[in-house]
Amino acid sequence: MAQGMREIKRRIKSVKNTRQITKAMKMVDAAKLRRAQERAEAARPYARKIQEVIASIASGSSNSKHPMLQSRPVKKTGYIVITSDRGLAGGYNGNMIRKVLQTIKEKHKSQDEYAIFVIGRKGRDFFKRRNYPIIQEVTGLSDSPKFADIKKIAGAAVSLFAEEKIDELYLCYNKFQSAISQIPEAIRLLPLESVGEVSQKIDYEYEPNAEEVLAELLPKYAETLVYSALLEAKASEHGARMTAMGNATDNASDMIDRLTLNFNRARQAAITQEISEIVAGANSQV
Repeated sequence: MAQGMREIKRRIKSVKNTRQITKAMKMVDAAKLRRAQERAEAARPYARKIQEVIASIASGSSNSKHPMLQSRPVKKTGYIVITSDRGLAGGYNGNMIRKVLQTIKEKHKSQDEYAIFVIGRKGRDFFKRRNYPIIQEVTGLSDSPKFADIKKIAGAAVSLFAEEKIDELYLCYNKFQSAISQIPEAIRLLPLESVGEVSQKIDYEYEPNAEEVLAELLPKYAETLVYSALLEAKASEHGARMTAMGNATDNASDMIDRLTLNFNRARQAAITQEISEIVAGANSQV
């Protein structure tokens, strides 16, 4: 009985230490989540403005023939997949990877029909272990990623589309809804068919001409969408980890309560047994 009580006490101590860690991680990611949301919101005006300019140019019939605005027969598809470098984020990475696998299964019959650009160590490791065709990867991003961190991989994906080595490009990331809700998305990034839709025509003057400005802006706009998705994914990651660590903290508290109850019961049983032995010994002396 004494040995069992010592084991329960060790488990209570161990779970309390774990609870301290998960509680601290929850607080850290709560602070990171606020900053990530602010960065995602700060990036939106630039994306909206560049879309407005592109839509204004592309709305002209002579300018809307740019290859990045036109669909073509799909022989090969590219996927930019955004995951995290670290775990302990609940279903954040698992849900995203399942979404990608589901999309690939529905659209393709062989690995020759698609290629993957992956951001994040978790996604990289998953696809590499299973021999998926990874063209380029980026890992080790900070919690405050810069556009320069992903410009190379985003530019490579856009260039392959422009060179017609891939015929469409999908962007796969967790869209941030709230700290407890992140939605896996697989949206078509290229071709940018919908970018030409404009509700109000605005007249701009272009130098040297509208066609060259459009050719310069379209790749930058596609890269900007990738960066915006990364910021959304970072906010989703911190929200998912904060929620996961909060749940882990609550579960640890529940476990401590159960272990404490078991310890008290074991101690009460030991006291009762000792009293019974004392009474029995006293009665034997009578």
